[in-house]
Amino acid sequence: MDIKMDKIAIVILNWNGSKMMKTYLPSVIACSGDAAVYVADNGSTDDSLTVLEKEFPTVKRILLEKNWGFAGGYNKALEQVDAQYFVLLNSDIEVTEQWLQPMERFMDAHPEVAVCQPKLRSVHRKDYFEYAGAAGGFIDRLGYPFCRGRLFDTVERDEGQYNEPMPVLWATGACMMIRAEDYWRCGGLDARFFAHNEEIDLCWRLRTLGRQVYCLPETIVYHVGGGTLPKNNPMKTFLNFRNNLTMLYKILPEKELKQVMRLRWWLDYLAAFQTLVFNGNWGDCKAIFKARKAFRKWLPDFKDDREQIQKQRSVQVVPERLPISIVWQYYAKRRKRFTDLKI
Repeated sequence: MDIKMDKIAIVILNWNGSKMMKTYLPSVIACSGDAAVYVADNGSTDDSLTVLEKEFPTVKRILLEKNWGFAGGYNKALEQVDAQYFVLLNSDIEVTEQWLQPMERFMDAHPEVAVCQPKLRSVHRKDYFEYAGAAGGFIDRLGYPFCRGRLFDTVERDEGQYNEPMPVLWATGACMMIRAEDYWRCGGLDARFFAHNEEIDLCWRLRTLGRQVYCLPETIVYHVGGGTLPKNNPMKTFLNFRNNLTMLYKILPEKELKQVMRLRWWLDYLAAFQTLVFNGNWGDCKAIFKARKAFRKWLPDFKDDREQIQKQRSVQVVPERLPISIVWQYYAKRRKRFTDLKI
């Protein structure tokens, strides 16, 4: 007997998140219509599986034998899901009524779009954007990510200023809808990243292939954020710096690579100095040094990736990689809002 493909499969990657599931999974089940809901368990050691079995028997389960990280965990989980659209959803997301429909309609009507995200607001301050995605992500010419509604640590109040659908460079991994065909077109998330920057890397690679990424603010979800690795955790700092540099090496056009990497060398060590001297944070300072060392060590492993990406790219200049320095505009020019940026 043939098994019917799901149109939309919501896949929540869980690792020791039973409390989050108890709080937020009910809204996903209640508000997601006919979409299939999966929880992929990344080798949890808490009572997650018992909670799923007893409290959420209708949710489909994918059991992974160990913690493969965000990127590897999703790759292994999605290999077991047959759907037209995947929705990658964090376990700490509170969804709203009809949250899927605007994204589904938009993707159905725009086959050139590979990925979209809703507007993300904070669970804790519901009239403010949430750090990890806000109203759609960009990067500057040196690879620093930022969002409509969030530049570095400045998070804006949502006053409708970003209510227009807009092409962006990246959609947040906290809540993104992606065509399964596009997910596998470029090999899924880079599992070597483990976590952090992996969704930016995926979306940027898709953009070089001419595929589009959008934010659709018509639909809103609420995100807790920082559930696995809270902000200012040295491991989070390490992963962000190492993975961001690796992403730049993989994707930057040849004519820009050397210049950008030279500038990042100075800026990364300046960030380490600032973290130690001005913030007294020795852990994050060491994490930046370790990240640069780890980047140099594993760089040869990504040579083939870079060659393939450069060979396959059909878009040389991705417009959502903005030709500015967000560091300069934010810290030197004191431009704290996306609408203040001089592009």
